[in-house]
Amino acid sequence: MDGVHDMGGMHGFGTVEPEPNEPVFHAEWEARCLALNRAMGAAGAWTIDEGRAGIEELPPEVYLSRSYYGKWALRLENMVVKLGFAGADELAAGHALRPGKPLKRKFDLAAVARTLTRGSFGRPAPTPARFKIGDRVRTRNILPVTHTRLPRYARGRVGVIEALRGCHVFPDSVAIGAGEDPQWLYTVLFAGRELWGENADPTLNVSIEAFEPYLEAA
Repeated sequence: MDGVHDMGGMHGFGTVEPEPNEPVFHAEWEARCLALNRAMGAAGAWTIDEGRAGIEELPPEVYLSRSYYGKWALRLENMVVKLGFAGADELAAGHALRPGKPLKRKFDLAAVARTLTRGSFGRPAPTPARFKIGDRVRTRNILPVTHTRLPRYARGRVGVIEALRGCHVFPDSVAIGAGEDPQWLYTVLFAGRELWGENADPTLNVSIEAFEPYLEAA
């Protein structure tokens, strides 16, 4: 999905200024927001890629004006309504007005450890890998209207396969409910000047993780 969330290489936002001694949470509601989001994922309400897509769908003026957990809170509200777990009227009322929709998995205290452990997204390969280490590839210049893990700054650029990372769930597919569609994943190395132009630092190289559908032979 192309939007303001894909900020790599964009200008006009100023320098990144880390907050000295930044706390894990700035307010109690942020911790509750994180817990609620993680609980919904653990209960099978949505996948990590569907969750990322939910934040990407926020309007630009909202995305740019909200804090990190402010975005998470809006994503949570939007997705529970979109997926039928609660109605907008119930969120406004602050309590249930109708019987709840069943979740895919039971969530209780015993599930907390599982929730905090990243699962494996590796899958059996349906076909042999198309590329090998050392191959020159060009990223496709795609213009998706839904979720993708290929950043805009790396589209239509030539790089070299640096590593083969196995076959994994394809985020672009699972984010829109179209199934896992496992794809080979590669590390692709780009020269900085290939990405940023002749004025870029000549010593700079950038590696990205790219799924096979993003690539073609160069």
